[in-house]
Amino acid sequence: MELRTHGARAWVEFTDPADDGQVLRCDLTWLTSRWTCIFGQGCPGIYADRPDDGCCTHGAHFSDEDDEKRVRGYASRLGPDVWQLRDEGLRGGVVETDDEGERKTRVVDGACVFLNRPGFAGGTGCALHAYALSTGRHPLETKPDVCWQLPIRRAYREAERPDGTTYLEITIGEYDRAGWGAGGHDMSWYCTTATEAHVGREPVYRSNEPELRALIGDKAYEQLAAHCEAFLAAQLPLLVHPATAASPAD
Repeated sequence: MELRTHGARAWVEFTDPADDGQVLRCDLTWLTSRWTCIFGQGCPGIYADRPDDGCCTHGAHFSDEDDEKRVRGYASRLGPDVWQLRDEGLRGGVVETDDEGERKTRVVDGACVFLNRPGFAGGTGCALHAYALSTGRHPLETKPDVCWQLPIRRAYREAERPDGTTYLEITIGEYDRAGWGAGGHDMSWYCTTATEAHVGREPVYRSNEPELRALIGDKAYEQLAAHCEAFLAAQLPLLVHPATAASPAD
Protein backbone atom coordinates (compact mmCIF):
# COMPACT_ATOMS: atom_id res chain seq x y z
CA MET A 1 0.00 0.00 0.00
CA GLU A 2 1.41 3.36 -1.02
CA LEU A 3 0.52 6.33 1.16
CA ARG A 4 -0.09 9.62 -0.61
CA THR A 5 0.65 11.82 2.38
CA HIS A 6 4.04 13.29 3.22
CA GLY A 7 3.22 13.49 6.92
CA ALA A 8 4.70 15.71 9.64
CA ARG A 9 8.49 15.65 9.85
CA ALA A 10 11.17 16.21 12.47
CA TRP A 11 14.37 17.88 11.30
CA VAL A 12 17.75 18.57 12.86
CA GLU A 13 20.26 21.24 11.87
CA PHE A 14 23.91 21.26 12.88
CA THR A 15 27.14 22.82 11.69
CA ASP A 16 29.32 20.50 9.65
CA PRO A 17 32.15 19.54 12.04
CA ALA A 18 34.52 19.40 9.07
CA ASP A 19 33.54 22.82 7.68
CA ASP A 20 31.99 25.59 9.77
CA GLY A 21 30.78 27.27 6.60
CA GLN A 22 28.29 24.48 6.04
CA VAL A 23 25.13 23.53 7.92
CA LEU A 24 23.53 20.10 7.63
CA ARG A 25 19.73 20.02 7.64
CA CYS A 26 18.55 16.42 7.97
CA ASP A 27 15.13 14.75 7.97
CA LEU A 28 15.12 12.60 11.11
CA THR A 29 11.72 11.14 10.28
CA TRP A 30 13.06 9.72 7.02
CA LEU A 31 16.48 8.70 8.30
CA THR A 32 14.99 6.76 11.22
CA SER A 33 12.35 5.07 9.05
CA ARG A 34 12.53 1.36 8.25
CA TRP A 35 12.64 1.82 4.48
CA THR A 36 14.72 -0.75 2.60
CA CYS A 37 15.15 -1.64 -1.06
CA ILE A 38 12.93 -4.60 -1.93
CA PHE A 39 14.10 -5.14 -5.51
CA GLY A 40 13.65 -8.84 -6.24
CA GLN A 41 11.68 -9.24 -3.01
CA GLY A 42 8.27 -7.97 -3.99
CA CYS A 43 9.15 -4.71 -5.72
CA PRO A 44 6.46 -4.17 -8.39
CA GLY A 45 8.55 -1.62 -10.30
CA ILE A 46 7.71 2.02 -10.85
CA TYR A 47 5.63 1.11 -13.91
CA ALA A 48 2.97 -1.59 -13.83
CA ASP A 49 3.78 -2.78 -17.35
CA ARG A 50 7.47 -3.30 -16.45
CA PRO A 51 7.39 -4.97 -13.02
CA ASP A 52 10.91 -6.42 -13.27
CA ASP A 53 12.70 -3.12 -13.86
CA GLY A 54 12.53 -1.74 -10.33
CA CYS A 55 13.44 1.93 -10.81
CA CYS A 56 15.82 1.21 -13.71
CA THR A 57 13.41 1.81 -16.60
CA HIS A 58 14.70 5.23 -17.64
CA GLY A 59 18.40 4.64 -17.17
CA ALA A 60 20.46 6.92 -14.94
CA HIS A 61 21.45 10.53 -15.53
CA PHE A 62 25.06 11.31 -14.68
CA SER A 63 25.76 13.98 -12.09
CA ASP A 64 28.90 15.19 -13.86
CA GLU A 65 31.77 14.13 -16.12
CA ASP A 66 33.57 12.32 -13.30
CA ASP A 67 30.47 10.24 -12.60
CA GLU A 68 30.24 9.20 -16.25
CA LYS A 69 33.96 8.46 -16.46
CA ARG A 70 33.83 6.27 -13.36
CA VAL A 71 30.84 4.28 -14.61
CA ARG A 72 32.43 3.82 -18.03
CA GLY A 73 35.55 2.53 -16.35
CA TYR A 74 33.71 -0.11 -14.39
CA ALA A 75 31.57 -1.01 -17.41
CA SER A 76 34.76 -1.93 -19.25
CA ARG A 77 35.50 -4.51 -16.55
CA LEU A 78 32.15 -6.28 -16.71
CA GLY A 79 32.25 -9.78 -18.13
CA PRO A 80 29.40 -11.74 -19.71
CA ASP A 81 28.91 -13.61 -16.44
CA VAL A 82 27.59 -10.47 -14.70
CA TRP A 83 26.30 -8.38 -17.64
CA GLN A 84 23.53 -9.80 -19.78
CA LEU A 85 23.60 -7.01 -22.39
CA ARG A 86 27.38 -6.78 -22.64
CA ASP A 87 27.47 -7.43 -26.38
CA GLU A 88 24.90 -4.70 -26.97
CA GLY A 89 26.75 -2.36 -24.66
CA LEU A 90 30.03 -2.91 -26.47
CA ARG A 91 28.38 -2.54 -29.86
CA GLY A 92 26.17 0.49 -29.25
CA GLY A 93 27.77 2.06 -26.20
CA VAL A 94 26.47 2.57 -22.67
CA VAL A 95 25.75 6.32 -22.77
CA GLU A 96 23.13 8.35 -24.59
CA THR A 97 21.81 11.92 -24.54
CA ASP A 98 18.21 12.63 -23.59
CA ASP A 99 15.84 15.13 -25.21
CA GLU A 100 17.21 17.92 -23.03
CA GLY A 101 20.83 17.20 -23.88
CA GLU A 102 21.64 15.49 -20.57
CA ARG A 103 23.94 12.48 -20.61
CA LYS A 104 22.69 9.23 -19.09
CA THR A 105 23.02 5.48 -19.27
CA ARG A 106 21.58 4.07 -22.45
CA VAL A 107 18.14 2.48 -22.57
CA VAL A 108 17.94 -0.84 -24.43
CA ASP A 109 14.69 -2.72 -24.94
CA GLY A 110 12.83 -0.49 -22.51
CA ALA A 111 15.27 -0.27 -19.59
CA CYS A 112 18.83 0.58 -18.59
CA VAL A 113 21.55 -1.22 -20.53
CA PHE A 114 23.04 -2.39 -17.23
CA LEU A 115 19.82 -4.04 -16.03
CA ASN A 116 19.99 -7.82 -16.20
CA ARG A 117 16.57 -9.19 -17.08
CA PRO A 118 14.81 -12.19 -15.49
CA GLY A 119 16.24 -15.52 -16.61
CA PHE A 120 19.84 -14.34 -16.86
CA ALA A 121 22.19 -16.88 -15.30
CA GLY A 122 24.10 -14.16 -13.48
CA GLY A 123 20.96 -12.96 -11.72
CA THR A 124 18.39 -10.23 -12.22
CA GLY A 125 19.29 -6.64 -11.41
CA CYS A 126 22.05 -4.12 -11.99
CA ALA A 127 25.22 -5.54 -13.54
CA LEU A 128 27.32 -2.83 -11.91
CA HIS A 129 25.83 -3.74 -8.53
CA ALA A 130 26.51 -7.44 -9.10
CA TYR A 131 30.09 -6.72 -10.13
CA ALA A 132 30.68 -4.69 -6.98
CA LEU A 133 29.43 -7.46 -4.71
CA SER A 134 31.41 -10.13 -6.56
CA THR A 135 34.66 -8.18 -6.23
CA GLY A 136 34.35 -7.06 -2.61
CA ARG A 137 33.42 -3.46 -3.41
CA HIS A 138 30.49 -1.40 -2.25
CA PRO A 139 28.00 -0.63 -5.05
CA LEU A 140 28.47 3.11 -4.50
CA GLU A 141 31.91 2.68 -6.10
CA THR A 142 30.58 1.26 -9.35
CA LYS A 143 27.07 2.62 -9.93
CA PRO A 144 26.01 6.07 -11.18
CA ASP A 145 25.69 8.61 -8.38
CA VAL A 146 21.92 8.88 -8.66
CA CYS A 147 21.55 5.10 -8.36
CA TRP A 148 23.51 4.61 -5.16
CA GLN A 149 22.11 7.76 -3.57
CA LEU A 150 18.47 6.96 -4.26
CA PRO A 151 16.22 7.32 -2.31
CA ILE A 152 18.33 9.70 -0.22
CA ARG A 153 18.24 13.22 -1.60
CA ARG A 154 21.04 15.73 -1.10
CA ALA A 155 20.31 19.35 -1.96
CA TYR A 156 22.31 22.54 -1.62
CA ARG A 157 21.16 26.08 -0.84
CA GLU A 158 23.07 29.27 -0.16
CA ALA A 159 21.45 30.68 2.98
CA GLU A 160 21.78 34.09 4.62
CA ARG A 161 21.72 34.83 8.34
CA PRO A 162 20.07 37.95 9.80
CA ASP A 163 23.52 39.53 10.15
CA GLY A 164 24.13 39.22 6.42
CA THR A 165 26.64 36.38 6.59
CA THR A 166 26.00 33.34 4.43
CA TYR A 167 26.51 29.62 4.69
CA LEU A 168 25.95 26.55 2.54
CA GLU A 169 22.91 24.58 3.67
CA ILE A 170 23.08 20.88 2.80
CA THR A 171 19.76 19.10 3.09
CA ILE A 172 19.62 15.33 3.49
CA GLY A 173 16.13 13.95 3.08
CA GLU A 174 13.79 11.60 1.30
CA TYR A 175 13.91 11.36 -2.49
CA ASP A 176 10.16 11.19 -2.87
CA ARG A 177 7.97 11.27 -5.98
CA ALA A 178 8.32 15.03 -6.26
CA GLY A 179 12.07 14.61 -6.57
CA TRP A 180 11.55 13.00 -9.95
CA GLY A 181 9.87 16.13 -11.27
CA ALA A 182 6.60 16.04 -13.18
CA GLY A 183 7.31 12.47 -14.27
CA GLY A 184 7.05 11.28 -10.69
CA HIS A 185 3.27 11.57 -10.87
CA ASP A 186 3.20 9.12 -13.79
CA MET A 187 4.74 6.28 -11.80
CA SER A 188 2.48 3.37 -10.96
CA TRP A 189 4.25 2.79 -7.64
CA TYR A 190 7.06 4.33 -5.63
CA CYS A 191 8.85 2.80 -2.69
CA THR A 192 9.56 5.52 -0.14
CA THR A 193 5.90 5.92 0.79
CA ALA A 194 4.97 2.26 0.28
CA THR A 195 4.40 0.25 3.43
CA GLU A 196 5.76 -2.93 1.87
CA ALA A 197 9.19 -1.27 1.56
CA HIS A 198 9.29 -0.17 5.20
CA VAL A 199 10.35 -3.56 6.53
CA GLY A 200 14.07 -2.99 7.12
CA ARG A 201 15.77 -4.54 10.11
CA GLU A 202 17.65 -1.30 10.69
CA PRO A 203 16.70 2.36 10.27
CA VAL A 204 17.89 4.12 7.12
CA TYR A 205 20.70 5.97 8.87
CA ARG A 206 22.25 2.59 9.73
CA SER A 207 21.36 0.50 6.67
CA ASN A 208 22.59 3.28 4.38
CA GLU A 209 25.56 4.31 6.48
CA PRO A 210 28.15 3.98 3.65
CA GLU A 211 26.03 6.14 1.36
CA LEU A 212 25.50 8.80 4.02
CA ARG A 213 29.20 8.88 4.87
CA ALA A 214 29.95 9.40 1.18
CA LEU A 215 27.36 12.19 0.96
CA ILE A 216 28.24 14.23 4.05
CA GLY A 217 31.59 12.95 5.35
CA ASP A 218 32.55 10.78 8.31
CA LYS A 219 32.51 13.47 11.01
CA ALA A 220 29.11 14.78 9.96
CA TYR A 221 27.75 11.23 9.76
CA GLU A 222 28.84 10.47 13.33
CA GLN A 223 27.01 13.56 14.56
CA LEU A 224 23.95 12.73 12.46
CA ALA A 225 23.87 9.18 13.83
CA ALA A 226 23.96 10.57 17.38
CA HIS A 227 21.00 12.83 16.60
CA CYS A 228 19.09 9.90 15.10
CA GLU A 229 19.77 7.73 18.14
CA ALA A 230 18.63 10.50 20.47
CA PHE A 231 15.50 10.99 18.40
CA LEU A 232 14.62 7.30 18.58
CA ALA A 233 15.32 7.20 22.31
CA ALA A 234 13.19 10.26 23.11
CA GLN A 235 10.28 9.72 25.46
CA LEU A 236 8.10 12.17 23.58
CA PRO A 237 5.76 10.93 20.81
CA LEU A 238 7.84 10.50 17.68
CA LEU A 239 7.05 11.76 14.20
CA VAL A 240 7.34 8.32 12.66
CA HIS A 241 7.42 8.06 8.87
CA PRO A 242 3.80 7.28 7.91
CA ALA A 243 4.79 4.29 5.76
CA THR A 244 6.87 2.82 8.58
CA ALA A 245 3.99 3.32 11.02
CA ALA A 246 1.57 1.56 8.66
CA SER A 247 3.97 -1.21 7.63
CA PRO A 248 2.93 -4.80 8.35
CA ALA A 249 6.35 -5.27 9.98
CA ASP A 250 5.27 -3.11 12.93
